[in-house]
Amino acid sequence: MPGYNWSGVYRLEGDTLVLDEYVGAETDHTRIPVGRGVCGTAVAENKNQVVTDVRELSNYLACSAVTRSEIVVLIRDGERVLGQIDVDGHEVGAFDATDESFLERVAAVLAAHWD
Repeated sequence: MPGYNWSGVYRLEGDTLVLDEYVGAETDHTRIPVGRGVCGTAVAENKNQVVTDVRELSNYLACSAVTRSEIVVLIRDGERVLGQIDVDGHEVGAFDATDESFLERVAAVLAAHWD
């Protein structure tokens, strides 16, 4: 997808997000505590996150110096959070409601096959 410069799936294991599969550059953020960064905030607040400009966040966990925007969509089984899809973009404002809707559909497919 244009604008999707890094994409990954994190599994929620207790109070930690654990990186599973991803496409893009290697990252040091293979384990993220709930509440830290955009990914951890999504779980803590129990809602998707669409960040227009990550440079404006005080708790941002930088995976790449060129990342400017990020979207995190939760993967759920009913109300239970199983994990999340995390996508980074190099452009400010790379993600919008269309991306969120698309990723929610992908998350539903993943949830149906979660083990």
